Amino acid sequence: MGKIYEIFGSDAFRMTKALLNAADIIRKIPENASVALKPNLVVAKPPESGATTHPGVLAGTIEYLRENGVKKISVMESSWVGEETGRAFRAAGYEKVCQKYGVPFYDLKHDKTRTVNTPFRPMEICCRALDAGYLIDLPVLKGHCQTAMTCALKNCKGCLPDREKRRFHADGLMKPIAALASVLRPSLIIVDSICGDLDFEEGGNPVFTGRMYLGEDPVQIDSYGCRLMGLPLSSVPYIQFAEKWGAGSTEIRPEDIIRLNDPSKGGNYPRPSGKVARLTAGVRQDRACSACYAGLVRALYGCGGSHNIPIAIGQGWRGKPFEGLGIGRCLNCASVQVKGCPPTADAISSALKSLLKAGK
Repeated sequence: MGKIYEIFGSDAFRMTKALLNAADIIRKIPENASVALKPNLVVAKPPESGATTHPGVLAGTIEYLRENGVKKISVMESSWVGEETGRAFRAAGYEKVCQKYGVPFYDLKHDKTRTVNTPFRPMEICCRALDAGYLIDLPVLKGHCQTAMTCALKNCKGCLPDREKRRFHADGLMKPIAALASVLRPSLIIVDSICGDLDFEEGGNPVFTGRMYLGEDPVQIDSYGCRLMGLPLSSVPYIQFAEKWGAGSTEIRPEDIIRLNDPSKGGNYPRPSGKVARLTAGVRQDRACSACYAGLVRALYGCGGSHNIPIAIGQGWRGKPFEGLGIGRCLNCASVQVKGCPPTADAISSALKSLLKAGK
């Protein structure tokens, strides 16, 4: 049964090192192993937005490894479809960290891939992730507009080429995420839960939650994330699929949680507001990619969500007629289409405003 080490505070660098020392992680790393760090750089936004992993988590991990004699360290990531990983790398403050410690950064959008059989179907996975001697997952615990939450398991989706990411959405996300976990399981997970956006993976409404936690079982780590956010496991189906396919266990006993310090304000975790769910309640979504759907969410935020315009989005709408506003390249048969793959939030917002104005 896995242990989860938890710490409260706001200093990502010190908290990360404290977690690693408490868990004595250096004993778990094979001698001369190449250690790969996989943060969350989904979009080009600073960590204070609630979307990306704090650079202090990265720096704390690298410094701990260096102090304990680990020489082969790299950072790897691939932002979501439509975003430039390098731009996200700089926006999150990672360029300075990698320069300071002399650690290379690899954009997995340019990496070679191998096809791996999984319980769901064969998948293309980036070679650098597959070949890492010791993979450390550095996710942000936050909400997600399609999967309710995202943490350790879903963060590994950044180890895929963009074409595979699109297939994940065409397949409904849940089973593909779980199947990936069965063949690409990180050795260690350090969760940044300092100020994640509890409703939206792209950030914008960060909530200070003031904690981090560490563990070696990604399924257990995500189960704990659901508990913190007040979400039933049934609302995040990929977690139980991952358990079924051998990626870990959802069981969390009281003795499995090891707190390194006490929370300053009782440790109560805030709950998601549900705003994104309300904004998208009338959207007819069928296998939409995250970047496309997130652009729609941003546009709906802009207009307050108050409209009576039929909206459709997703790969499941390809070639199907739709009377209303179609979002993205897949909605080529909609009466009004916002083109792009993904379209920008500004383009969606402009189309929404035009239709609202025409309806007055």
